Amino acid sequence: MSVTIQLDLPDALVNEARANGLLESQRMGELLSEELRRARARKELGEMLDRVRSQPGEPMSMEEIQAEVNAVREERRRREGSR
Repeated sequence: MSVTIQLDLPDALVNEARANGLLESQRMGELLSEELRRARARKELGEMLDRVRSQPGEPMSMEEIQAEVNAVREERRRREGSR
């Protein structure tokens, strides 16, 4: 499929983009694909955060979080030490 897009951009931006190959069809397609991937990731993250925030109970304190991190690290050290 072919689409024609007209943009009004500052000369300096156009010149730099052109010099870096960013105005070529393939590169524009890559840029659009990457931006769409980021947009999907932002949406998924927002939905995940909404689900997390909707969970009942109180949030963990920084001390509780650090205790969990320390426990995971200690378990990893034990597993790696037994190899």
